[in-house]
Amino acid sequence: MSRSDAAPIDLDRSAWAAGFSAVALDNVTREYPYASHHTTSGPDDRALPVELHPAFATSYDWHSSVHMHWLAARLVAFGVPTDLEARITSVLQAHLSAEHLATEAAYLRATPHYERPYGWAWLMRLAAEVSASEAPAIRALAPGFAPVVEVLEELVTRWVEGAAHPVRHGVHANSAFGLLLVLEGARTLGRDDLAATVERTTREWFGDDAGWPFAWERSGHDFLSAGLAEADLVRAVLPATEFAPWARAFFAQLSAGDAVLTPTIVRDENDPQQVHLFGLDLSRAGAARRIADALRAADGEGVGGAGVGGAGVDVAGLLDGAADRLLGSGLAASVGEEYYSTHWLASFAWDAMEAREHAAR
Repeated sequence: MSRSDAAPIDLDRSAWAAGFSAVALDNVTREYPYASHHTTSGPDDRALPVELHPAFATSYDWHSSVHMHWLAARLVAFGVPTDLEARITSVLQAHLSAEHLATEAAYLRATPHYERPYGWAWLMRLAAEVSASEAPAIRALAPGFAPVVEVLEELVTRWVEGAAHPVRHGVHANSAFGLLLVLEGARTLGRDDLAATVERTTREWFGDDAGWPFAWERSGHDFLSAGLAEADLVRAVLPATEFAPWARAFFAQLSAGDAVLTPTIVRDENDPQQVHLFGLDLSRAGAARRIADALRAADGEGVGGAGVGGAGVDVAGLLDGAADRLLGSGLAASVGEEYYSTHWLASFAWDAMEAREHAAR
């Protein structure tokens, strides 16, 4: 079914904070089902998920657990009902202890390709959120993240220095999405060398891209638009005077009515691959809004025609016009009954809402 024709709904964060808090709390305390991606080394390697991952053994799998912990921390800082705040804070304190995080850091160092780059990116984002949280109880957890951040910097640096090409598809291995979250986290945490590494890699991997074929998107299980994820990363790296001409070339093939600007159709909401498409709507909503804002800011800085693409298309206008439709399409599934959706979608929804309200990430 399509959600594009549903009745108008409130898209403000305040309308969803309590519901998302309940979803986040359920996720970060639910141990099973859990899809473990641990590579077994032998017949005696039978550890339970909670033994391997004492911080992130919930929310169906490791990376989803990380970003639902991020959402929980983000919601505490935003403000939620007192009872939920107390319960969420207690769980975060229990899970994100220095001892647990040291175990997670050791696992990542011992298995250097595990969760690259998606899980790394969300873990960097979680570390940044905790360190900058306006909630004192959450911010107090920041010192425990030191070994995690150290190993993430090592892993990301080794990865990008050893890879000649990015991954450009619309699921977990997408390089641009991962690099964007790492970059934001590095900047917040003052990891200047890591930020510089990501900025340099972005220019090398994506700086010459043009004429992205948006008509070729989407596949049946994408939760990211490869094109919008790339443009969102480049927006965060290039100054306005460089981003505007890059965007004009990159969006040269974008046209009104393209599928990338329209909500998806999910025919089976119990199919774990199809429900990725709800996440696609949400991730596109956030990326589209940030890119449109950057193009308009470039115009404001005197970069004429910054938001105009091929054949005079108003790229900023198209992206802005699509963002609310895409956000509304994916929201209901994030608080629904199907765990394949609720174990992760709300984090993408919250991100898109923050972009809509121009809130700092």
